[in-house]
Amino acid sequence: MRVVVTEFMDEEALAAFESGLSVTYDPSLVEDRGATLAAVGEADAVIVRNRTLIDRELLDAAPKLRAVGRLGVGLDNIDLDACRTRAIAVLPATGANTLSVAEYVIGATMALVRGSFAARDEMIAGLWPRDALGRGGEVSGRVMGLLGFGGIAQAVAERARALGMALAAHDPFLPEDHPAWTGVERCGLGDLLARADVLSLHVPLTGETRGLLGADALGRMKPGAILVNTARGGIVDETALVAALTAGALGGAALDVFATEPLTAEAGARFRDCPNLILTPHIAGVTGEGNARVSHLTVENVRRALAGD
Repeated sequence: MRVVVTEFMDEEALAAFESGLSVTYDPSLVEDRGATLAAVGEADAVIVRNRTLIDRELLDAAPKLRAVGRLGVGLDNIDLDACRTRAIAVLPATGANTLSVAEYVIGATMALVRGSFAARDEMIAGLWPRDALGRGGEVSGRVMGLLGFGGIAQAVAERARALGMALAAHDPFLPEDHPAWTGVERCGLGDLLARADVLSLHVPLTGETRGLLGADALGRMKPGAILVNTARGGIVDETALVAALTAGALGGAALDVFATEPLTAEAGARFRDCPNLILTPHIAGVTGEGNARVSHLTVENVRRALAGD
């Protein structure tokens, strides 16, 4: 049997595969679609992150494919219907990067609310911007709003609560009697936008969520609110967000995901003059510890699928 890995992972995790199984580990494949299609021709399983497109073209090129291991949890790069039709197991690493994402959200929230960590060049130049930077805020007492209240959002809530933040969330799919709602204000979307001092996104990219945070929704947010997106880029209208930040309607934003990934110089130019903005390359869930957990879980998921467990 053969496994093809098209994106980076913790290589040590691959040792858990049985010795008789052939593993091709080549993270450069994600940059070369033709090479990827050629590599999966004899594959029984592929392991990917979020950039390798598992569509009908790839599935047609991999007639022996039985399993797709996802190094993460988002599945919008995988044609789930096509996989289901062909009895191909799709195996996300559910829960393995929760801590990494939750800590990213909290870290970005604290940095944006405080607004005091971008003065390195001024300090080195001998300036002393104390008056400008001494006006930042504290997260304690603010409302952490969570759009989507699954496992990662619940981990964010737990950490935000420990910092003295109040909690509000919108998730029509989480039952009203779920214990996670304890101590959390259950809101409609409109109420959440109006209530949140910090709005953190935790929903998948679907037809319903694409463009959900457009100009109208951003305009309904509390003046000076912070937006943190570690979900999917297409959920936020980036042009509308730039306008809201530039006008001072929002107090800041952290974007780890983008409508175009990797972010091109052309697409990134729109953010150049935005104030209080953190941009990172889809790494909220990627820490050394998180990558090890995700990689080991994915290998175990694929190993069990190939063994028929």
